[in-house]
Amino acid sequence: MQPTLASFDTNLIPVIAIVGGISIGLIAVIGGLIKGVFDRKQTEESRREIAAYVAEGSMSPEDAERILAAGQKSRGECG
Repeated sequence: MQPTLASFDTNLIPVIAIVGGISIGLIAVIGGLIKGVFDRKQTEESRREIAAYVAEGSMSPEDAERILAAGQKSRGECG
């Protein structure tokens, strides 16, 4: 005889729902953390590139300061 949904123990369905909800929540949190790490890495790489342009003289320090300040305002960060 094939098992049907009605043949499952009635206590099993809430357990599956809870475990599924916790799993989805954990995946969302881990995904957000990974995205944050990659965003910070990209920001740091951009800051290093701007510093290199200033060091080689192809960009003025004032221009670099304006670019970095604009990037912080668009992300909502404080100085």
